[in-house]
Amino acid sequence: MRLTGWRRIAAAMWRAPSDPQIYGAIDLDAGPVTRLIEDAKAQGVRLTPTVVVGRAVAHALAAVPDLNVRLVGGQAIPRPTIDIFFIAAVGGGDDLSGVKIVDAHHKPAVAICEELTQRARTMKAGRDPDFKRSKSLMERLPMPLLRASLHLTAFAANTLDLDVPSLGLHRSPFGSAMVTSVGMFGLPGGFAPIGWMYSVPLLIAVGQIVDKPAVVDGQVVARSTLTLSATIDHRFVDGFHISRAMKAMREYLANPSQFEPVLASTAQTARAATT
Repeated sequence: MRLTGWRRIAAAMWRAPSDPQIYGAIDLDAGPVTRLIEDAKAQGVRLTPTVVVGRAVAHALAAVPDLNVRLVGGQAIPRPTIDIFFIAAVGGGDDLSGVKIVDAHHKPAVAICEELTQRARTMKAGRDPDFKRSKSLMERLPMPLLRASLHLTAFAANTLDLDVPSLGLHRSPFGSAMVTSVGMFGLPGGFAPIGWMYSVPLLIAVGQIVDKPAVVDGQVVARSTLTLSATIDHRFVDGFHISRAMKAMREYLANPSQFEPVLASTAQTARAATT
């Protein structure tokens, strides 16, 4: 059958798709996450939904180790640790960088938040040597050399798994998965792309906690809701892996205090003292 009309124009405009990215979003009850954050605040500790979601992602990767891999030459090579890369705004908010939290699965949310705060503060003040070195180099390179440099460093850090601190080059710089916040910009949700140089299976965008209609016990009620928008690289996963990872993330976010025992026990003690 000969193509006609818009289908013919569309066939002339675009090539066959080759992008492996899958997109999906889910609304979750924000109550358990909010209570954990409030318990931390009562103890003088600042937590954010993004940090709690990052812990949930680490929990999911531990539950589905097939996701915690590097793809090299048709092989999936397991990563030795579960590292979560948190995208952060620097330079007064007009630039982006990030912090990789190593072994995030074994670190409580409070420890992750403290490490993120310290590292982000250092970068914003221009005192992080690796960030300062790479930013200066990338801004000086002409565009053709910048493209070549990005390909070279991505090949060295991701494919060859090289670590050269003197050059500001570290192996798997974007970790096992990435998390970013769009809620900090007042957005309830949104999708972020997985760049070709990231080499991660999953990028989660955390939306702003807002009230949305939900069905509870057969009744429509306003419920505090956290929206998670996921971008997934189909080369790493299929539906089976996604369903298992989502189950593990739901498990954590439905009762995060279960996975933060020190924080939870302290909060329970404080509540008991006031009753």
